[in-house]
Amino acid sequence: MPRVDVVSQCPLHRSFRVEQVAGMFDVPLEEKLQRRFQAEVPGLDEPWQIGLVVGPSGSGKSTLARAAFGSALYQPRRWPSDRAVIDCLGDHSIRLITRVLTSVGLSSPPAWLRPYATLSNGERFRCDLADALLNGGELVVFDEFTSVVDRTVARVASAAVAKTLRRGVLRRRFVALSCHYDIRLWLEPDWVLDLATGQLVRGRLRRPPVELQVFRCQVAAWKLFAPHHYLSRSLHRAARCYMALWQGEPVAFAALLGAIGRRGLRRISRVVVLPDYQGLGVGSRLCETLGELNRREGYRTTITTGHPAMVAYLARSPRWKVRSVRRTGSHWGRFGRAKGVRSTSWGRAVVSAEYVG
Repeated sequence: MPRVDVVSQCPLHRSFRVEQVAGMFDVPLEEKLQRRFQAEVPGLDEPWQIGLVVGPSGSGKSTLARAAFGSALYQPRRWPSDRAVIDCLGDHSIRLITRVLTSVGLSSPPAWLRPYATLSNGERFRCDLADALLNGGELVVFDEFTSVVDRTVARVASAAVAKTLRRGVLRRRFVALSCHYDIRLWLEPDWVLDLATGQLVRGRLRRPPVELQVFRCQVAAWKLFAPHHYLSRSLHRAARCYMALWQGEPVAFAALLGAIGRRGLRRISRVVVLPDYQGLGVGSRLCETLGELNRREGYRTTITTGHPAMVAYLARSPRWKVRSVRRTGSHWGRFGRAKGVRSTSWGRAVVSAEYVG
């Protein structure tokens, strides 16, 4: 286990005013401008995947990271103001880029097509995470982790990153540096170094469960979720609508429609998770809940989707049976009655599946 010995010095021009204030308050300049501390960090030859360094602001997290991990420390960059974020994440396949964006909780295609500067703080944070994971080395060290987002987004983003790394979407080790202690359970690190105490604690933590309350709701609730859906904003007036709440806040929406000419069958026509809650698996759990509800009422449940996250979920979930796969979608979609706009899935994989429980 490497032991890091860090000496941090702060260069300062010792002006008359500096000397005067130091004398007035008996501040020993040599002592205050130099700091030395030691800490143990797990080595790269040890079996771990996620680490967390926590401590108050000014406790030396960044200094320690530079000394212990060197060039692995992610350096935030300037994002072009006139290009979509999807174009700014390096020379990778579109499939990998969208998969990583989705896996860190930025799963709304409309957000992918906007410049970084127009996104919310939570969305920008997830873009930076995707950039670090896509373009970093085998070890990625991320400073100021969750410092610029509210605590709900911080917890959700931490869980999304942990899930991404544990599933092997990218082969990376990840170390987060943060002054916030509330993310420890959500990031599920293999070790935590607390610079406030100098203590290194090993052993993977486990995040608390996310308990959703699902309610039948009016079609009017769709207005809150429509801007974040990756296809049409329209919703059939006959849709059976459901909303999921977490800690009393709306987080997801789903709509069901009866299948024309097929009695006893309902299809999920819309599933939307608000941006701040993406990456937790809320959408998939909501679909499972509706599938089970329909089954108890004597109905079968199907879903057809082209969203990368949902496609991946349906392919691996034992609760769904994939009925058909169109790897390049359809050449011709249907024409909307109101505006005559064609809806097509050409160019993206489309999966149809049925809930089996």
